[in-house]
Amino acid sequence: MSKLTKAILNINSSADFTINADDINQITWLNGTTPIPKADIEAKIAELPTAEEERTARENLKASAKAKLIAGEPLTEEEANTIVL
Repeated sequence: MSKLTKAILNINSSADFTINADDINQITWLNGTTPIPKADIEAKIAELPTAEEERTARENLKASAKAKLIAGEPLTEEEANTIVL
C-alpha cells in the first residue's frame, strides 16, 4: 500500500477512491466520499513512518515477543500477531 493510500485511509478509514499513478493530483473520490484537501493528505504523509522505521518497529516487536515467550510472560496482541501472521 502506498504512503498516499495509507495517508488517505488514516484520515478517513472509510474513504472510497481511486488514484492514478500514485499521484496526489489524480485522486478520484467515489460514492459520495468527501474529498480530503491535498494539504491535509500531504501533512499526514509527512507524519507516517518510513518503511525503514516500520521494519525496525516490527523487528523490535518480534524481539520483545521472543523475550516474553522465553521468560513465560504474556504477550500483547500486537506481539502475538508478529508470530502468527
